[in-house]
Amino acid sequence: MLLVQGPPFEIAVLSKTSAALLQILILQGSLCMSSAAEPHLFKARQHLGKMICLKFAQAHSFPGQSLTEGIRGQIIARQLLKVKRTDLLRNLPSHVTAGRLHPHPSSAFSPPPSQTASVSQARGLTRDGSAGRTCLLPVARLAWQSRVRAAPGTREFSSGCGDSPPHVPVHELSTDSVINVIANMTTTIQSVFPNLQVFPALGNHDYWPQDQLPVVTSKVYNAVANLWEPWLDEEAIHTLRKGGFYSQKVSPNLNLRIISLNTNLYYGPNIMTLNKTDPANQFEWLEKTLNTSQQNKEKVYIIAHIPVGYVPHSRNITSMRELYNEKLIDIFRRYSNVIAGQFYGHTHRDSIMVLSDKKGRPVNSLFVAPAVTPVKSVAEKLTNNPGVRLFQYDPHDYKLLDMLQYYLNLTDANLKGESDWKLEYMLTQTYDIEDLQPKSLYALAKQFAVLDSEQFIKYYNYFFVSYDSSAICNGECKSYHVCAIMSLDHISYEDCLKQYYIKHYP
Repeated sequence: MLLVQGPPFEIAVLSKTSAALLQILILQGSLCMSSAAEPHLFKARQHLGKMICLKFAQAHSFPGQSLTEGIRGQIIARQLLKVKRTDLLRNLPSHVTAGRLHPHPSSAFSPPPSQTASVSQARGLTRDGSAGRTCLLPVARLAWQSRVRAAPGTREFSSGCGDSPPHVPVHELSTDSVINVIANMTTTIQSVFPNLQVFPALGNHDYWPQDQLPVVTSKVYNAVANLWEPWLDEEAIHTLRKGGFYSQKVSPNLNLRIISLNTNLYYGPNIMTLNKTDPANQFEWLEKTLNTSQQNKEKVYIIAHIPVGYVPHSRNITSMRELYNEKLIDIFRRYSNVIAGQFYGHTHRDSIMVLSDKKGRPVNSLFVAPAVTPVKSVAEKLTNNPGVRLFQYDPHDYKLLDMLQYYLNLTDANLKGESDWKLEYMLTQTYDIEDLQPKSLYALAKQFAVLDSEQFIKYYNYFFVSYDSSAICNGECKSYHVCAIMSLDHISYEDCLKQYYIKHYP
């Protein structure tokens, strides 16, 4: 079976010629889709010709900008691979409305050119190396009109990991405008894919003010519950309305459950959850849900926006508050036999993590998808190319087997004036590992830790989605990355730094 993970404004549709495989597309912040496909579809790269992948990216249109700085204020739809079955998807152009949000699905949010400097300074986004200007590629609302004609007997479902609204200063949005963005996105998906089962998740920008997602019901929670009601069952809607999280079985795969967590409740900037031991009682709910899945012999995919673990480019900084991180890690360890995979977004970078039990044995594989929107802080030297990924997994026990990462080379796109999406790497082939199981990824991380590791050089290049192959990460930098992969709790992380950094770089 196949699983696709990637950023907003990306859709992949695979040929639907048999029911032997089920495909899940997880799109970080927007849309994902599943369908039946040939069993041998991804056994060899030559079979990739059977896949259509359209990438949708939307950005500001300012005079003199390169493709890195903006995609000319329009939605770009490109074929990832040349295929014969082009009738599967049809794309019509959409419309960008500058300076305001228009409630009609044919419009999208874009601040006026005069606000570029202030927005750039506030967010510290992507820099075009030659022009010296800051790029602003907001997660704006996608609008398109297309139809997918599914083959008889196929089963489809999708999951998204949050952040539909643009990443702009707080004063440029409002509760109503955020709801309008999510509503327009939802309406578009429902109209384009009326028979698609969708499992969305909330991101830290899916609220106003951004990051401040509350522990009780709110106007936004109620709005998304109403909007997503066609996709979710009554119990899922109930918990979504109360705290922004839910779980639901994936029909017709009744042994597979999606748990969509609201990890924004644990995000550092969220002052609504300060000094709370269990915001919205999500920890209690999560344990009960996993316990029920364990008793019913289900497997679970965890999806969320803010990832667990440590930020790989800094020392001793967790992606969420450390107290909440420790609690989640404890829960995930106790139910690692139930959880078949974890998928996150938020960072705009390509990274992996391996959760180990207290005895140091690897028990869970975690993946953080890169984004289609290039972004970097003012302190960072590099940004990312856009990317989307596909996972292959076993249809019987849902174990992850392989991952294919696709990307857009922005430098080439600027030179040619057009986008050309390519396969960046296949994880098992690139690193010569058997599968994506925790033991395989842990062994790979051990290889990364070796001095002058060629494997880590490749990994660091892919971390930025092949943005700059000359980038170097040694010593302290490398130790932070290796320990972020192998150690997700405080004790093991500090032990890892002592072993791989202090030991080699006293």
